[in-house]
Amino acid sequence: MKYDKIVSGRFVKRHNRFVGTALVDGVEEKVHIKNTGRCAELLQEGAEIHLEDHTKSIKNRKTRYSLVTVRKPSTGVLANIDSQAPNKVVEEALLSGRLHLKEMIYPITVKREQKYMDSRFDFYIEDSTGQKAYMEVKGVTLENDGIAMFPDAPTMRGAKHLKELIAAKQEGFISYAIFVIQMKGIDFFKTNAANDPDFDAAYCAARKAGVHIKAFDCIITPDSIVLDNEIKTL
Repeated sequence: MKYDKIVSGRFVKRHNRFVGTALVDGVEEKVHIKNTGRCAELLQEGAEIHLEDHTKSIKNRKTRYSLVTVRKPSTGVLANIDSQAPNKVVEEALLSGRLHLKEMIYPITVKREQKYMDSRFDFYIEDSTGQKAYMEVKGVTLENDGIAMFPDAPTMRGAKHLKELIAAKQEGFISYAIFVIQMKGIDFFKTNAANDPDFDAAYCAARKAGVHIKAFDCIITPDSIVLDNEIKTL
């Protein structure tokens, strides 16, 4: 996935879940933060950031810039914090074969945002034999000492999705939970159980029920993100 026009700057402060201030070309600008998670270890004053410039579509926007990547102050690792990016990079990887689902017989058909029970899963997949699968994708930006964790803030929706993946599995679908770690330098992935014990319980139940849980890191540049290596999950 590649962004159209990227400019660099420095992070100043966050005002709320959606808006912050950044220093761009020496001028303080209000910017859209494309992630409603806490990102406290990333969005620190003075951090190097990269923003998408929406000059061409500014008439339809409240801010000219959207914050896309940040260089983590404690490690220097470049992290993508765009919450819309994980679905796009997974779709690209599914269609290109970079993400190969060994449980399915190729070729496969991929459809986005398909309804199941009370949820909309990110992807519905059907293989050449008619085997059907649902896939839910979660972006991961929280990292500590090489350990990636999800979520960085409690998420009732996340636990609900895992429970419904279990239900889909029990109905005969193949179920996938894909965690897209939006950076490199990761040794393994686990849940942030201390932060969200309900999600951790749903994660453990999903694994026990046979939901396929996978995590992947990403190659990040200021203007691109690509799904890369599978990471061990705990």
